[in-house]
Amino acid sequence: MTDLPTSRGYKGFTPDAGVYRVTHLPSGRSLLGSSPHLKAALNRTRMELEWKRHRNLALQHDWNRDGEASFRFEVLDLLQPGPNGEVAADDLKELLALWTASLARTPEQRY
Repeated sequence: MTDLPTSRGYKGFTPDAGVYRVTHLPSGRSLLGSSPHLKAALNRTRMELEWKRHRNLALQHDWNRDGEASFRFEVLDLLQPGPNGEVAADDLKELLALWTASLARTPEQRY
């Protein structure tokens, strides 16, 4: 039996892990998140909004009203993977907490 390559082992692919932000430009409100695969998380968020299926109703409402052009999707910080290509969940959680504290957003500025 042959070992199948994992996504991390396939041609040296290691997804970027870290913290992202989706900002509604007119209001300045933003959604912070972290993921071991940032590109996939941002793509999923965009698709959920486009399909009107995002679980954050306030964010979905702003998207429906103002459209994609009123939003900025960005990566705030990256974590370096360990030797095995993995990023510890606790490290992602801690990085998200640091960004949350650093941005010091009021409840009105958050989704």
